[in-house]
Amino acid sequence: MPAKEYKNSRVADNREQVEHHIREILRLIGEDPDREGLLDTPARVTRMYEEIFAGYDADVKDILGVAFDEKHEELVIVKDIVYYSQCEHHMAPFFGKIHIGYIPSGKIAGLSKFARLVEAVTRRLQVQERITSEIADIIETELGPHGCMVVVEGEHLCMCARGVKKPGSKTVTSAVRGLFRTDAASRSEFLSLIKD
Repeated sequence: MPAKEYKNSRVADNREQVEHHIREILRLIGEDPDREGLLDTPARVTRMYEEIFAGYDADVKDILGVAFDEKHEELVIVKDIVYYSQCEHHMAPFFGKIHIGYIPSGKIAGLSKFARLVEAVTRRLQVQERITSEIADIIETELGPHGCMVVVEGEHLCMCARGVKKPGSKTVTSAVRGLFRTDAASRSEFLSLIKD
């Protein structure tokens, strides 16, 4: 399910406490939580948390939904799926694109399901490496393809806006399963097709 179709119910159930803690953080960093511009900030941040952490309420194994029997056994790619996530080390945003390729073995999923899967996996505190592996593992388990490959590109604000402050630098991770591990031609075909 896309994040806009569901919310993090734990945040909603604990709205008052979350707002209280956001207000305390504002005070502890030297702000006046009672000044006009910040009066509604705890409530806004809480609503934002319901959305950006909605992946905790998703059952990622059910996201791919009903698979269709189809004899197509050639490469299928869904590329340039935009994602936004939060780094679990600094709770700072990171974002980028995800490219998914798989070679069906008799089962295919609706193409929009891959974007829904990305939303469910990324809308949590995450690291890019785990996102990459989780998506590949779920596809492998749920669809049983001959092979799948996932490439994730990310720009991390914890590295661009703080610390070493290197804006524009990107991290690229990949996960390779099944046929893509042993067949260099399939790997190369996927990589060439996802290039801009």
